[in-house]
Amino acid sequence: MQPSALPDLVLPDLAHNRTSPLHWLATATAMAGVVVLAGVLTPDPATASQGGGRPARPAAAAPDPAAVTFPLKCGTAGTTVTKKASGDLDGDGSPETVAAVRCDAGSGTPPSGIYVLTRPSTGDGPPRIVATLISPAEQQSVGAIGVHDGAVTATLLGYSSPDVPRWNPDVRQQAKWRWQGGKFIRSVPSQARSV
Repeated sequence: MQPSALPDLVLPDLAHNRTSPLHWLATATAMAGVVVLAGVLTPDPATASQGGGRPARPAAAAPDPAAVTFPLKCGTAGTTVTKKASGDLDGDGSPETVAAVRCDAGSGTPPSGIYVLTRPSTGDGPPRIVATLISPAEQQSVGAIGVHDGAVTATLLGYSSPDVPRWNPDVRQQAKWRWQGGKFIRSVPSQARSV
């Protein structure tokens, strides 16, 4: 072991270098005072209000697609919701749900419908379908769906010809709908691309 090249430091014996029970008691009392003061000075929880000083109503839950009977002819196979997204689409402060639904087939890719669901205006009863954005008759499948900034977006998968197998869509396009003038308007889709 090498001896240290630094001289040993000798600290003077100062009063503030020694602690006593009185020091600990004073420190604990000061800390308790800070905690109490912070509790007294904490503002009340914020409450959002709408015009007129009324408190905001609690946010409504988005409609559940499981509570809806969709207009698909599936026989005994039944329907399945493959994708869903929720958000306020019409600016009324209540969320709507957009659901991609198809027949519950064991194989292949049955065509999907895209439906917009809302709650009844009274708030009672099951959700209802207010718009059909894509009908199953259009022979499209849905790759993705979303609600962003009040608009519905979807990736639609289709077929370039009747010869393309139904399990292997070869055309992809993006679609977007926005609520305008009391109905959903589809923006011009981008050019369809082969998958």
